[in-house]
Amino acid sequence: MSEQTQTTSLRGLWASLKRNPMAVAGLFMVLFTVLLALFAPLLAPYNPKESVRVTVDDIYAAPSSAHWLGTDDAGKDVFSNLIYGTRVSLTVGFFAAFISLAIGGTIGLVAGFVGGRVENLLMRFTDVILVIPDLPLIMVLVALTKPSLVNIIIVIGILGWTGTARLVRSQTLSVKERKFVLRARSIGAGNFYLIRRHIFPSVFPLMMVNTVLVISLAILEESSLAFIGLGDPTTLSWGQMLNFAFTRGGMSSGAWWALISPGFAIVWVVLGLTLLGQGLEQVFNPRLEWHHLSKAKRMVRRIITRSVESDKEEAS
Repeated sequence: MSEQTQTTSLRGLWASLKRNPMAVAGLFMVLFTVLLALFAPLLAPYNPKESVRVTVDDIYAAPSSAHWLGTDDAGKDVFSNLIYGTRVSLTVGFFAAFISLAIGGTIGLVAGFVGGRVENLLMRFTDVILVIPDLPLIMVLVALTKPSLVNIIIVIGILGWTGTARLVRSQTLSVKERKFVLRARSIGAGNFYLIRRHIFPSVFPLMMVNTVLVISLAILEESSLAFIGLGDPTTLSWGQMLNFAFTRGGMSSGAWWALISPGFAIVWVVLGLTLLGQGLEQVFNPRLEWHHLSKAKRMVRRIITRSVESDKEEAS
């Protein structure tokens, strides 16, 4: 694909996306979070990794001009911790979603394209994984292994692919019966060529939409693990901030800033990803925008257009 074609596609995507104000808001929320993570050393007034002298007055100090969101139980700046915690949460979300995309996309493509016993075997395996609650199983696997950031990413990734597999499989079944695929097969195109040139490009947009939603689920699961004490103790995340606030006297001290700040950050990024994912889904699947009124208006408009065209043909 040429650079000009890519620019045109991005412009078309933005033109379709900006019609949905909620999707634009979600895009802004996600970009804002990503920028915070990228420029954390420049934006954070303090470095959470540096040791500081702590006095009684520094523990759970209220928000002030020196500490915009107050301090935590260790006397460290909550605002700085919040910005640096963005990096861990987004890292887990994006890498776990990439693993889920690779596993689910492969299984869905193979099952939908090959069919037969292979499809039945893969889909029954997917159903077995799907009915198992994700979070309890993730808790067990992380507890059995060393609770490191890499292990958490791998566990969340290998258990979050079922929705992607089912979506890709259903879309593959639809695409492989279209005329352009049947024509390519009739002139001797092989299976790998059909998947690479026709099936995968048609399925990929929906895979990316689903990946945006998987990122939000991965962030929620990582925050839940860190909140219950199964996160990586060497990294700072929003879930770990909540865990420290609950287990180290934040509730009894009335330090609401130590609880609300990371909780709001989790809601912010998950809501932004959800709104963006729904907006992209409407762009790549326009039928979702149809409701009974809009569909009726389009049908009436089509009937009027056809009648006018028929009248013109008769007149000519």
